Amino acid sequence: MKLSNRLQLILDHIPSGSRLADIGSDHALLPTAAVETGTCVSAIAGEVNSGPYQAAVKQVTESGLTHAVMVRLGDGLDVLETGEVDVITISGMGGGLIASILDRGENKLSGVSRLVLQPNVGEDILRKWLLEHHWVLINEYILVEDGKIYEVLIAVPEEQGLEIKNEELYQERIMGEGTKISTDWLLRMGPWLLQRPSSVFHAKWKSEIQKMNSILRSLSKSDLASAEEKSANIRADIKKIEEVLACLPKDKQ
Repeated sequence: MKLSNRLQLILDHIPSGSRLADIGSDHALLPTAAVETGTCVSAIAGEVNSGPYQAAVKQVTESGLTHAVMVRLGDGLDVLETGEVDVITISGMGGGLIASILDRGENKLSGVSRLVLQPNVGEDILRKWLLEHHWVLINEYILVEDGKIYEVLIAVPEEQGLEIKNEELYQERIMGEGTKISTDWLLRMGPWLLQRPSSVFHAKWKSEIQKMNSILRSLSKSDLASAEEKSANIRADIKKIEEVLACLPKDKQ
């Protein structure tokens, strides 16, 4: 099965021999490929709506993998029993929604050794959830596909005792010639992405600046006092992003 680059990147970061749960499975493409390639010994595809659920059932049946890939109808991690899987993947949703799924089903995370998450937006919300719930971001990636930019976050429980520690990962740091990066900005831009800035990373944040400038133009037409305060905050954000981008290498891919 040929996966998109985004799903292939997720698959590449599932450890061999895993028992996988893919939540919001989109035709069960990832679980099917994970079992077909021998990466996973079993997989669960979770869907909350009947249409995608039926599509996933069809995909698994046509692939001849009903013995190893189970399709379940349910909301978020409700489709799982505690201890049933080692790895959970969630992709194609907003970071806030992914965080709420993890939060509501946190009791199902016992025994899970890895989360591979691909938020479409709100990556900072998801990083903050991982930090506050004692998961360590061990790597993250940014890629562009079909004109859209995606980020993939890989996290493991703090108790695994890795050398990577959250307090160090998100510790305020100085980059370039004195540009201070606070914990809030590390959560917003990505601690690993800042260490390996790519052309896609630069493109994302230049696009964010354009969006902010568009908001500023709209706010400039308002007479409300709150509009000026909001404009000042946006201008400060633009300045910080420009400072950070200016001190990062631009030729890394």
